[in-house]
Amino acid sequence: MYKIVSIPGDGIGPEVVAGALEILNRLSQKHGFEIVVEEHPFGGASYDLHGEMLTDETLEACRNCDAVLLGAVGGPKWESLPHEHKPEAALLKIRRELGLFANLRPAKVYDALVEASSLKADVVGGTDFIVFRELTGGIYFGQPRGYDENKGWNTMVYERYEVERIARIAFEAAQKRGGKVTSIDKANVLEVSQLWRNVVHEVHRDFPEIELSDMYVDNAAMQIVRNPKQFDVIVTGNLFGDILSDIAGMITGSLGMLPSASIGKSHALYEPIHGSAPDIAGQNRANPIATIASVAMMFEHSFCMPDIADEIYGAIEATLAEGLRTADIANTGRSAVSTTEMTAAIVRNLGA
Repeated sequence: MYKIVSIPGDGIGPEVVAGALEILNRLSQKHGFEIVVEEHPFGGASYDLHGEMLTDETLEACRNCDAVLLGAVGGPKWESLPHEHKPEAALLKIRRELGLFANLRPAKVYDALVEASSLKADVVGGTDFIVFRELTGGIYFGQPRGYDENKGWNTMVYERYEVERIARIAFEAAQKRGGKVTSIDKANVLEVSQLWRNVVHEVHRDFPEIELSDMYVDNAAMQIVRNPKQFDVIVTGNLFGDILSDIAGMITGSLGMLPSASIGKSHALYEPIHGSAPDIAGQNRANPIATIASVAMMFEHSFCMPDIADEIYGAIEATLAEGLRTADIANTGRSAVSTTEMTAAIVRNLGA
């Protein structure tokens, strides 16, 4: 039995999470294991109910489950709240409280979607890399931080152990992939990046068979767009990883295609990297694939069932090959299917 905490969240979150839960139900029926889902509010939805973005009850439930599935948080409705009470602050808090230090963001271009990217098909075709983003350190968590009428300040800081642990799992992932790690930093101007680079190279000594290269973040942004196929595993800090993984999203055709896993020593949270998209919330237009692919990552990393993860990816590929497209990935002149129609097709292909 696997216990999952479902956090639909805000905007399109409930719609895409509902699709992911259909996938979980279909797989549990097909393979004969039990899935227990416990739903909890988070973000703006929690604030409307309880006056706080992350309740102790939700946090405790997340500590006592096998995996957390999160839809999306935030929206204009809550933007006027004080910074410390915004949905994004609650997201940082849950990552910190659960010790989710590593964010894994694959960037894989499905064959059926090479034309959906804004880049040329021959540039993006065959792209398959993964970004390992350090998630609980760096400028998002560093102290001191604050602002007044005339100045704002944040602190970018990393300790050795934070760099060591993210570097190690990146090298371990490269052992199972193409054997290449690219470490992204800004060591030419940032002292914290020089520490990052030094520690990554120290960890590399334990993985001599892996090819390691360093790249400045500005060059990396250009290279991801120029030649994304050159990358296998990227490892980088919190801020740089946030930006670069969104660039990767446009290579795949849409942020609606990209899943993610945030993992620590004892807990894991899975979510699409897209936002809450309040402009289309409730319209049954959202792309559920990123959330469904996040379930695939759940089976791979939390449940140690890579075959079922591959089954989900295969069903997504088959559905796209049939020509089904939600609005975000539909070419001009092609009719788009709804969230529920896309989900139903993937469920059907899981039975193939």
